[in-house]
Amino acid sequence: MELSSATLYIVPTPIGNMADITLRALTVLEQVDLICAEDTRHTGKLLAHHSISTQTLSVHDHNERARVQTLVTKLEKGQSIALVSDAGTPLISDPGYHLVNGIRDAGFKVVPLPGACAAITALSAAGVATDRFCFEGFLVAKSAGRQAQLHKLKSEPRTMVFYESPRRVVDTVSDIVEVFGSDRKIVLAREITKTFETIYGAPAQKLLEWLKSDDNNQRGEMVVMVTGFKADEDTIAPEVIDALKLLASELPLKKAAAMVAKLYGGKKNALYKTGLELGL
Repeated sequence: MELSSATLYIVPTPIGNMADITLRALTVLEQVDLICAEDTRHTGKLLAHHSISTQTLSVHDHNERARVQTLVTKLEKGQSIALVSDAGTPLISDPGYHLVNGIRDAGFKVVPLPGACAAITALSAAGVATDRFCFEGFLVAKSAGRQAQLHKLKSEPRTMVFYESPRRVVDTVSDIVEVFGSDRKIVLAREITKTFETIYGAPAQKLLEWLKSDDNNQRGEMVVMVTGFKADEDTIAPEVIDALKLLASELPLKKAAAMVAKLYGGKKNALYKTGLELGL
């Protein structure tokens, strides 16, 4: 395989098991002039494992923008470059956006390689709907902000995929229970491709109890998959209820229900009845 000159290659790396890297990826890493790595020490272990001695350069959240011109200059000289993250596919909740965007804007070719991605790997074994899903990455660290994000997703019909750290997973699932309800199904995948890989699915409250029952259940990087909102004929979507509450705080309930019905296409009588049940 002969590499193209003046090209940036996006190279996925293993998410746990060192064997999960393609032959093409190894060839690219061996033949490029430079490897841009999120953490050169971490990537160095992978390269040493496969006896690859290509020069590395750190490219991470804090220096990525500043590296763009340096790397464009190398491409102008005909060099080929690989971009890797610590694990999985670069740019998927990892650095690289500014670099790829800058290099494309400069007119150079960017070639993506297929490979490991924790979200896709977890989804394939979760037993949740995968015909339509949305990737939300990491939720914010503080509960108030996290709950605000979740409220915006409360009526999302697609499967939702989140990444989470072991130190925050209990708090995050607690917030999902609070916002989405105790019966919403969650599948949690931890330590994917590693020795203690675990994939566990249950209603939100039961999964929270499972997490708390054993500290080992909270170890490792997590992929949290939440089933989408399913509405039946009589269900009023959460954002419609929120709109009704907001308008009813300023207007008579009957008028608020009529306005919400016009905005969202619902039945004003059903909305009025719901408002009475909520004490609006």
